[in-house]
Amino acid sequence: MTDPVNALLAVAFRHVINEPNIEAGYDRFRALSADSLDEDGFRAAVAEALRLGLIHEPIRLPEGALQCHWHLELTPRGVAAARAEA
Repeated sequence: MTDPVNALLAVAFRHVINEPNIEAGYDRFRALSADSLDEDGFRAAVAEALRLGLIHEPIRLPEGALQCHWHLELTPRGVAAARAEA
């Protein structure tokens, strides 16, 4: 298994994950990834990537929306890290 944060960055670099909540975000990640991260590992990788400034805050309330959405989007630093691992 690869490093969980690197697995997260690789998927976010190649795909858009925009879901109603983190559970759906995890399901989408699993569908796009060959990695075997469980849900707790995924949550830990998201928290670590956020702490390192590699992803933007995933919980957002888009303008005009009635509820929050969960996005996995790399910061410029995250893009550079994903490219370095590729």
